[in-house]
Amino acid sequence: MKIIIGSKNPTKITAVKNSFQHLESEFISLDVQSGVSEQPFSDEETIKGAINRAKGALEQGNGDIGIGLEGGVHETSHGLLLCNWGALATLDMEPIVAGGARFLLPEEVAVRLRAGEELGPVMEDYAKKKNVSKQEGAVGVFTNGMVNRAEVFTHVMKLLVGQFTYQQKLKAH
Repeated sequence: MKIIIGSKNPTKITAVKNSFQHLESEFISLDVQSGVSEQPFSDEETIKGAINRAKGALEQGNGDIGIGLEGGVHETSHGLLLCNWGALATLDMEPIVAGGARFLLPEEVAVRLRAGEELGPVMEDYAKKKNVSKQEGAVGVFTNGMVNRAEVFTHVMKLLVGQFTYQQKLKAH
């Protein structure tokens, strides 16, 4: 099975590979545009970005499955939440969508995002560290390393792959 990942981000690639270990698979990662803001600012926009990446990956990579993973933020009455969404696309069905863990961002980070900055560079500044989004992610920083970005996206991927294999099982009967 040829799986095309719509990102070159190592945390996303790790998550996809972790979730397809049980299947004989070839993985190709492509830099696929999300078609949404650099900093998605709602569940809806983040989901759209994940679907666009999954469909784009499938198309550009000529594979069996396209995967799109997108991180974003969502405003609530409690403050700004970090959110993560994923989509799995194939040629013969509508994309499958799943979301992951959420947590409240500190107000000093939220203020900068609301002002138009992107989480990745804000986190580099906040954590005084380069490439946070390609390593532990904001979740790793704010959970003191208890949960990292690859783990959050692996959870999303397991939700996607589980739904996909369930649908395949239903088709077989």
